[in-house]
Amino acid sequence: MAPKTLAQKADRHALYQEAVQDPVREVRLLSRVYQDAYGELPARLREDFCGTGAVSVAWVDSSLQRSAWAVDLDRDVLDWGMRHNLTTLPRERRNAVHFLRGDVRAPAPTKVDVIAASNFSFYGFHTRQDLVTYITQARKNLRPKGVLALEMMGGPDVQTLGRRETRRLNGFSYIWEQLEFDPINQRCDFRMHFRFKDKSVLRNAFTYAWRIWTIPDVREICAQAGFSKTVVYWAETDHSTGGSNGIYKRRDTAPPDPAWLAHIVAIR
Repeated sequence: MAPKTLAQKADRHALYQEAVQDPVREVRLLSRVYQDAYGELPARLREDFCGTGAVSVAWVDSSLQRSAWAVDLDRDVLDWGMRHNLTTLPRERRNAVHFLRGDVRAPAPTKVDVIAASNFSFYGFHTRQDLVTYITQARKNLRPKGVLALEMMGGPDVQTLGRRETRRLNGFSYIWEQLEFDPINQRCDFRMHFRFKDKSVLRNAFTYAWRIWTIPDVREICAQAGFSKTVVYWAETDHSTGGSNGIYKRRDTAPPDPAWLAHIVAIR
């Protein structure tokens, strides 16, 4: 029997975390947007569409006063997060992270200061009514001083069929592929692959059937859901690479950008 390739031995959740997540930076941004809104630091986080719960774990690790609720429909990925991420916390802090299998549109057992929907996860809602339902319930799941942070992407580059973005990381390459885009309904098909040193490839490690929402659409829905205001935190561009430098600034207007990133922060 031939030995397994690196792709066959790979753990796709570990690869995902290394390739596209920076939980510590995400926690700093969520803390900052809350402090900008209310002049104090938040304590309770709900991570919607949480996947492995990496942000929830980093949140609790950042302060002894913090707790988090990580919510996702996928039992397998929640179990992975509890085995690999939750166990990185000291034992006495692990009970501050609550992994919950459930629909993010359902009422929450505990109200929180911050709800985060990161990595464009709410793009899985394809109709306006579905998104209205989610954002309306998210507002109800917040405490009186609360914010909803929605990570978004857009621009003409995300509508280009066959476009691939490749980044070399530690021992593997991450490949983001765009296969379809329908301008009538804004539906798209994205894929994530990983290539290894032995030239093996883990194809379609993650697949996404999304609707590309616009910033005005989302802000209008937040207002419809009852939020008092929304603020745009725009990802600044690293002009040496053409990509984001990971720094977000509040903006009322922005220059044209072929592939922009932003957080819409809805203030309760």
